[in-house]
Amino acid sequence: MTTHAGIGRGDRSWAAVAALALLLAMLAIAATLSAPPARSQGESGGRFLGVASCAGSTCHGRMEGDGVVVRQDELMRWQEPSTPGGAHSRAWAVLNTSRSQFIARNLGIGDPARASMCLGCHSDAATSRGTAPIEDGVTCESCHGPAGGWIASHYAGVGDNPSPDGEMREKHLANLRAGLRRLEDPVVRAGVCVDCHFGAAGEGQFVTHRIMAAGHPRISFELDLFSSLQAHHQEDADYGWRKFGAAGARTDHVQMWAVGQATALERSLALFQSKRGTEGMFPEFYFLDCHSCHRRIYDQAKPVKTSVDNPARPGIPEGMPPYNDENLIMLSAAARMASPALAEQLGARSAAFHRAIATDRPAAVRAAADLAQTVAALKSAFAARAFSGTDAFAMVDAIAGKAVNDRFTDYAGSSQAVMGVDTLLNAMVSSGRITIGAAAGIRADIDRAYASVKDPNAYKPSDFQASFGSAVRAIQALR
Repeated sequence: MTTHAGIGRGDRSWAAVAALALLLAMLAIAATLSAPPARSQGESGGRFLGVASCAGSTCHGRMEGDGVVVRQDELMRWQEPSTPGGAHSRAWAVLNTSRSQFIARNLGIGDPARASMCLGCHSDAATSRGTAPIEDGVTCESCHGPAGGWIASHYAGVGDNPSPDGEMREKHLANLRAGLRRLEDPVVRAGVCVDCHFGAAGEGQFVTHRIMAAGHPRISFELDLFSSLQAHHQEDADYGWRKFGAAGARTDHVQMWAVGQATALERSLALFQSKRGTEGMFPEFYFLDCHSCHRRIYDQAKPVKTSVDNPARPGIPEGMPPYNDENLIMLSAAARMASPALAEQLGARSAAFHRAIATDRPAAVRAAADLAQTVAALKSAFAARAFSGTDAFAMVDAIAGKAVNDRFTDYAGSSQAVMGVDTLLNAMVSSGRITIGAAAGIRADIDRAYASVKDPNAYKPSDFQASFGSAVRAIQALR
């Protein structure tokens, strides 16, 4: 067995983290209580035990990360008060802030710290049916699954087996069978995270346009980058054996990013087809591109065009808000690496979907169903494919290519592009394709790209494309 060493993916510059804090709705909204997140084999509504069950000094409650197999300071990292890594532990506490009180007053829901509209994502108390303390916020079990079925085998030590690594792997497999979620699988992880960081069908875990208009942060989701900010572990030989059955195995971050993009779009299209697609006589504006409407209004003799033409949104008349296609843009960049045939189908069906939006809701729902089939097939293709550091370079090329770059006409897609190239750069480092020093040398370029999407009200497509292009060229120069 080995001790932990090296620099984690979360060790990025604090300038970048500060920019990310403004981009990411880290504690945003989620899935319905009646539609629980993806489960590992064997899990069937397990029993929550609470954070205290993980907190022993021989488990995850140490003050220093000096454990032999795992760090063992995971609880302290989860509770870190000032970094994105501690965001989940602050999920309920944030409901007591003045901003949350302001949102609650606008919505007329009373105390947000007790409102079902908020607790679905800001505390485990709802999903645990009251067995988890409300003030614990989003706990270990929210991601790893209720521990009642697997905690005994989880903390059982490794014996005198002549192959301790093999025994550790078998122990992990036994935990999965008992209900531990297989978060090393990008499909499982995406299914868990997207519920609270993108949305689901239930009232308690869906941020509607009304909730955002009341003051809630805009919803945004990028699986691999969010995961790196929340990582409470380091990947070494122990991790490789336990999670993947080989000492040299590691998380495929390009795959994680691609599966996350597909999962977010898949969820968006599913919600759009459901009753969530409308609210009263209006469409649910959550699904539309925010800045297609939230632009300055000019009433003067000389007209000013405030929108930018987007070649991938055919058939949408001027003044009609388009679908929020931030994840679709990223998916189109990744699709050809997984399946050229599906990439062609994705392009055709996404164009048909945009045209259908300008027709009527029944036509849009039918087109969304067709597009969702393609997205699901792409997600499966990504999950079945191994990616390399060279693939990460190719993915950056695709995101920056003219066919995709011309689609960065709105804030949401542009912010996804910055997060995408950042996570792909880190994938190049983790795969050994480039060195940590080389990546650090172009951090200033990445930070400038983040700065160009720091303030949604100051977003300008031409300025973004210039700063983003500079960051991409710096990455390409490392090839």
